Amino acid sequence: MIPGARLILLGRQGAGKGTQCVRLSRHFVVPHISTGDMLRAAVREGTDLGRMAKKIMDDGGLVGDEIMIGLVRERLSHHDARGRGYILDGFPRTVFQAQVLDELTAEQPIDLVLDLDVPRELVLARLSARRVCRDCGTNYVAVGYEKLPWICEVCDSDVMHRDDDTPEAIEHRLDLRRGRHAGGCVPAAGCRRRHHTSVKTSPGLPNFVAANTLDAVAATTLVEAGLG
Repeated sequence: MIPGARLILLGRQGAGKGTQCVRLSRHFVVPHISTGDMLRAAVREGTDLGRMAKKIMDDGGLVGDEIMIGLVRERLSHHDARGRGYILDGFPRTVFQAQVLDELTAEQPIDLVLDLDVPRELVLARLSARRVCRDCGTNYVAVGYEKLPWICEVCDSDVMHRDDDTPEAIEHRLDLRRGRHAGGCVPAAGCRRRHHTSVKTSPGLPNFVAANTLDAVAATTLVEAGLG
């Protein structure tokens, strides 16, 4: 049986993290933990956290450290994340979040941080065309010929254009991310116990990207075993 893994997938929004996380989750048989999905669920359910996050997300902002750390701390305490591992999607986004995550994972350290390298202009095009199922979160791409109302093929719920996927909100988020990571201050810099590698992406070739991510994980395993 394929061993589990504790992986972090980083990258700009629209880099394809969700697609690759699903593939990695199935390959290693571990949960895909998406902070974005958790936030949107809180918004949909109208929780106190959801109401706080909704205004920030609608304005195209990034939710603060305190909220994000609380979400992740609680999720990593679940039984399914304490066994074979997990794929962490969308966290950490700041050096402080990475440092806290180091403390949270001291007993079971992260195996590898994968950073998807994708051009900004490609991200803008992808996110502007992205449509998402309201209930299950399945992603779709609008090409202009969709039947309305657009119904999800997975759960039969409505497919929608997210409020934070307007060009203005996308540009704002990308600028915020660049500002947070200025001067080489990327989240991985706060990770003391992690290997880190960048994975090149190719437009429209998710299988190519998936193969590269699995190769990176395999290479790290060899290094840790003293065989690389």
